[in-house]
Amino acid sequence: AHGFLQSFDASLEVYSGGTEPAAQVNPKAVEVMKEAGIDISSHTPVSVRTYLDQAWIMHYRVRGSQRELSGVYGKVGKRLHIGFDDPSHATGTPDFIEAEFRRVR
Repeated sequence: AHGFLQSFDASLEVYSGGTEPAAQVNPKAVEVMKEAGIDISSHTPVSVRTYLDQAWIMHYRVRGSQRELSGVYGKVGKRLHIGFDDPSHATGTPDFIEAEFRRVR
């Protein structure tokens, strides 16, 4: 979501945080976003708790499980929830996993 929002307008201030951030952005996510012309290779996972004391105009939640945690995000003007399973948790063949990343993209 961060990569797409930033690609719409480079002057937008976009911040991204997760409830359980990984050590690095998933290489498969970097790969499938690059296919769409968006480079997220320099992004770094950050905890959403980093931003709790800040006020936000808009907050986008993009994982199904985060819907349950809607109260932990601090001061937000408007919220939008788009629920889907995290493709980094997909299991199966390499082709299936890659397809899940593309589907979510």
